[in-house]
Amino acid sequence: MATTSITIRMDEKLKKQAEILFEDMGLNMTTAITMFTKAVVRQNKIPFEITADPFYSEANIRVLEQRIANIEAGISIPKEHDLIEV
Repeated sequence: MATTSITIRMDEKLKKQAEILFEDMGLNMTTAITMFTKAVVRQNKIPFEITADPFYSEANIRVLEQRIANIEAGISIPKEHDLIEV
């Protein structure tokens, strides 16, 4: 099987943390990324759930934008419970 190289960029601290974790599992970065990629191809999807942080929902963004507008206009700040709970 022919191999090829890829180059990726990631936060240095994240890379170090991953390398330590993979080493504890008996893996190196190449093997771990290859395993991930094989799982993606085999399952035809990302092999774990990816969700958005509800804090950044459209409803919360509107509340935050209104709060900023109120502060800039000198109007009192709404109560904490206006934000959607996470």
